[in-house]
Amino acid sequence: MNRRKFLNYVGCSCGSLILSSCTTVPITERKQLKLIPEHKLNAQAAQIYEKIKSKEKLSKDKKKLNEIVEIGKKMEDSISEYFYQSNLQDPTTQFDWEYILIDNDKVKNAWCMPGGKIAVYTGILDVTKNTNGLAAVMGHEIAHAVAKHSVERASRATLINTSTQIIDIVTGGKISQVNRTTGMNTVGLLSQLGLMNPFNRKQESEADYLGLVFSSLSGYDIREAPKIWERMKESNKGKEPPEFMSTHPSSANRIKKLNGWMNEVIIEYPPIEIS
Repeated sequence: MNRRKFLNYVGCSCGSLILSSCTTVPITERKQLKLIPEHKLNAQAAQIYEKIKSKEKLSKDKKKLNEIVEIGKKMEDSISEYFYQSNLQDPTTQFDWEYILIDNDKVKNAWCMPGGKIAVYTGILDVTKNTNGLAAVMGHEIAHAVAKHSVERASRATLINTSTQIIDIVTGGKISQVNRTTGMNTVGLLSQLGLMNPFNRKQESEADYLGLVFSSLSGYDIREAPKIWERMKESNKGKEPPEFMSTHPSSANRIKKLNGWMNEVIIEYPPIEIS
């Protein structure tokens, strides 16, 4: 097979695969690529979550854990009810929700694995300050799972790796030659800075927006969200990398966008009544 036929074959095959794997993010309706089965990623996440639970020191603060679970349950119910009332498919039907509080005051973070496996670190409680602040953080993390961001990132990584290998083959190993010459994965680094980092920042902004929506639907005061990032900005003063090198938007950009979305979300996504 000559090079032109090979490229046409691969191009048609990849194009068909991509078209058949395109879906949209709930609410924002942004088009996304999903090549990896969601159930497979959820199962892997559940296994990792169990390992984390066995290795990390879990907090004994039952009051705070109960608050986290209560916020999570309100969001679970509100999200499902919103999609039910909107006559839309509920993206959380395959979720097995679970919440833990990890005792680590040095880590100002929280995360939600695919399938609704959530962890909050005690260190971020100094930033959230109150229930509405904690709800804003949890809404953001839950949004990542609802929007299937992990599935999308894994799919994009697979596509980039496959495309790179194909280009390397049809160019007679030019990419491998560049990597050997520079002593580093030059193409991978350029892909990270030029493709993956901007894409990850887009996902983070989307999670900020959806987090506001879910918090509002659940009855929490979303005006606390930008205040969290003001406090985070202060605590990270001088430590934030340039935005183009980061997978996250800068705190200043997040604050600006959150304030810009505030009135729209309050009006369009008021607290939902559970039927």
